[in-house]
Amino acid sequence: MFGHPKGLRTLFFTEFWERFSFYGIRAILVLYMTAGTEFGGLGFSTTKAATIYGWYLMLVYLTALPGGILADKVMGQRRAVMLGGAIIAAGNFALVIHSISSFYVGLALVIIGTGFLKPNVSTMVGGLYEENDPRRDGGFTIFYMGINLGAFIAPLAVGWIAQSSGFLSWMSALGFDLVAGWNLAFALAGVGMIFGLIQFKISGDALLGDIGKAPSAKASTDETEANAERTPLTGEDRKHLAVIGVLFFFAMLFWSAFEQAGSSLNLFARDFTRNTIFGFDFPSSWFQSVGALLIILLAPGFSWLWIKLASVNREPTGPTKFALGLLGVGLGFVVLVFATMVSGPDGVRVSPLWLASCFLFHTMGELCLSPVGLSLMTKLAPKQIGSFVMGLWFTSTAFGNGLGGWVAGHYDTAGGSSLTTLFGGVAVYTLAAAVLLALLIRPIRKMLGAV
Repeated sequence: MFGHPKGLRTLFFTEFWERFSFYGIRAILVLYMTAGTEFGGLGFSTTKAATIYGWYLMLVYLTALPGGILADKVMGQRRAVMLGGAIIAAGNFALVIHSISSFYVGLALVIIGTGFLKPNVSTMVGGLYEENDPRRDGGFTIFYMGINLGAFIAPLAVGWIAQSSGFLSWMSALGFDLVAGWNLAFALAGVGMIFGLIQFKISGDALLGDIGKAPSAKASTDETEANAERTPLTGEDRKHLAVIGVLFFFAMLFWSAFEQAGSSLNLFARDFTRNTIFGFDFPSSWFQSVGALLIILLAPGFSWLWIKLASVNREPTGPTKFALGLLGVGLGFVVLVFATMVSGPDGVRVSPLWLASCFLFHTMGELCLSPVGLSLMTKLAPKQIGSFVMGLWFTSTAFGNGLGGWVAGHYDTAGGSSLTTLFGGVAVYTLAAAVLLALLIRPIRKMLGAV
């Protein structure tokens, strides 16, 4: 794996398939909820759909906290990942059934399963490296490519099944009379998760060794290490936890803006964007692949950049990268403000390059914040509560998604000045947060100590 431990390959592809499942659902969830019942959807209002979407994403990441605790104390990370993947697959197949009750049961199962799987895969990535291994940030960036490879392919495959008239015509020719492909699209997401479980079991047994097998509280057989795990938190540990708290707040603001991709930006793609390129018509959900594609293209460069800057003692600190991340997501919404001025209630649709440019800024911001945040958590977290802290970290994404769902609920299908106000407001608070964090970098660096 480009000079990284072999076990990174196992975790890379496990996360790839889990994210294929997750982003497949994410690409079509709001569209499915807002589609009329005559088109195979649930017929929810935009406000209701955005609220459910926000709560769904919030709970997906909020359950990472108990999932991390159970792995630390009871199950071990390997078993938590297997259990979580099985529950996610069951949730995906529950969504195949077109009924309100099955819809909510399916979302609940995906939420629970992701809580078991998500934090523990990331924690195992940290376990591949020694404490001061300079490859750690680069390793997490490569791992992040696995996330985004799944996120890139899923909307193309799942979105095509869900929205493509060509697919429906093909199924009709085979004798299947489908109103829409939503439910088969959910089934495809479930199949992807099953592939991930098979890969994790076979490859993990060969390449991961003892990483994640036993609960963290029982993993140490050396008496000195066992005593260290029972040692109370030090003053340095508490400083690091305080830094995690500060970064938690700014990450929450970042995700509240970034995760508009699956809600308000998804609706903007459907309602006000020309879904055509070089004469080829494509489903609006395919825009959900743009950010992931940009991650795949840019992540190796960012990984190389951090290592190169570190070799000459010029690498930005973690908080500096966070501020750059907020700057990137804010600038993306500035682009959208201008896009809303071009579009209008009289049917004017904007070029797809507007959304593509927005996603470019968002992607550069994401690469500065998200994989770096994962890496920082594994460095700052006290060893005896590693999975707990990783789960706590994902709650920043949870609360950010909850806030983002509330923001997206103000989306107006009529467009015009209301969308300019919506996207402009998001741009203002993210850019203001970037400036505030930049002012806090020096005191945070003092609290980081040797990290």
